[in-house]
Amino acid sequence: MAPLGILVAAMIYATEGGPIFFGHERVGRHGRRFKCYKFRTMVRDSEAVLQAHLKNNPLARAEWEARRKLRNDPRVSRLGEILRKSSVDELPQLFNILRGDMSLVGPRPIVQDELQYYGENARFYLSVRPGLTGLWQTSGRSDTSYSQRVMLDTEYALTYNFWLDARIVLKTAEVVLTREGSY
Repeated sequence: MAPLGILVAAMIYATEGGPIFFGHERVGRHGRRFKCYKFRTMVRDSEAVLQAHLKNNPLARAEWEARRKLRNDPRVSRLGEILRKSSVDELPQLFNILRGDMSLVGPRPIVQDELQYYGENARFYLSVRPGLTGLWQTSGRSDTSYSQRVMLDTEYALTYNFWLDARIVLKTAEVVLTREGSY
């Protein structure tokens, strides 16, 4: 993966400048916080861009509140869009796996504020390590509602085993190649 990572880093630097990586605090197993690394796919000052967009666009605000994602996110650069659709932006999470913050398969890493959407199911989310891929990523990704995501994360935490993980890894290859549910 190193040659691909070097190529992507060079492309980000050439088109957007630094920084190349983005580290965002996420919540892991037992509530332990860690920096989740990705290749930077957003413009600089992305938080200000998001707040201005949500303030001026009620439909986008409703979409953000329902899914915590935007189909037409003004923060995402042109290169970032390609990296996200191909899931290459998540390659640096291999370092999170090596450090023990994440596993290959598990629920999607979330920020502290998102735990409120899990309600009583937060305890199930917090019982496992977040994963580079998981049931949500192979069950529709961005085409699902946030409540469906919580349900899928909870289902995974309650039923994970070697065979489920193997199925998810195989399905991940298919989902990435077809770009199913990505935006």
